[in-house]
Amino acid sequence: MPAVTVENPLTLPRVDAPTGAVPRRVLAVTTAPGGFEGEGFPVRRAFAGINYRHLDPFIMMDQMGEVEYGVGEAKGTPWHPHRGFETVTYLIDGTFVHQDSNGGGGTIRNGDTQWMTAGSGLLHIEAPPEHLVLSGGLFHGLQLWVNLPAKDKMMDPRYQDIRGGQVQLLTSPDGGALLRVIAGELDGHQGPGITHTPITMIHATLRPGAEVTLPWRQDFNGLAYVLAGRGAVGTERRPVHLGQTAVFGDGGSLTVRADDKQDGHTPDLEIILLGGRPIREPMAHYGPFVMNSEAELRQAFEDFQAGRLGRVPAVHGMQDGQGPEITPGA
Repeated sequence: MPAVTVENPLTLPRVDAPTGAVPRRVLAVTTAPGGFEGEGFPVRRAFAGINYRHLDPFIMMDQMGEVEYGVGEAKGTPWHPHRGFETVTYLIDGTFVHQDSNGGGGTIRNGDTQWMTAGSGLLHIEAPPEHLVLSGGLFHGLQLWVNLPAKDKMMDPRYQDIRGGQVQLLTSPDGGALLRVIAGELDGHQGPGITHTPITMIHATLRPGAEVTLPWRQDFNGLAYVLAGRGAVGTERRPVHLGQTAVFGDGGSLTVRADDKQDGHTPDLEIILLGGRPIREPMAHYGPFVMNSEAELRQAFEDFQAGRLGRVPAVHGMQDGQGPEITPGA
């Protein structure tokens, strides 16, 4: 880690918070519990225990791995439905193959992102390629769920394949931080991800002892999740480490610092920075469906059971009309 990097960050555009920007205080730091997803791959539930008012428009985020699979051990998910939101799969190391019941999907690897707008609904599957199952290897990534406002929940599904080389690369004034803008905007620099709900998603790498203060939109919330390493967040330097999420309060800037000494398995602090404009609508969420009311949830289940969200291709061994297993949280 990371897959997308540059030899000399000082060749990149530099970002710094404007003088006088009000720094965001750290409201809370939580530690992600571990679990297993899909067919049994290990995850950390990054947003567990955080009140939704601090997350909106984000719903959940799983850190998948980091895990070194042995021969025959690589896992994925079974076929499952989604409706009413977007899934963002960011793969740092390894390879993942997506397929959906509409014939869409693709392969992402080493710094790529797949942005799936489920909208009105579909079935999909995520799995390692056969060669990874046969050989084993490193797997590490994130999956983020982003809510859709009521007006967009029943839009047609779509995919965005964002290659690692497409992300906007920026740095701090001293070159100590490498910033990968995957989606949204930072200080006038636009990432490639097109979002229905306005958000910013950044993967930052900070060298030991480096600090960066970024301008942050006043109308966005602020979250920071540590993928690897140790550091501090906020001007008060609240300590954070692998698997922890920091929740920021209001303000116009956000500060992150890497500890002078890092863990033995990582040379730098690796951190995901998220911000989004809250939707502030009622949310009814169960398993793979995120709607605005219980009635809409019931309708989603009925549509799924009736095959109106699509059918699993027969090539995968299911008879036409047979529904896949629902995996809550998948």
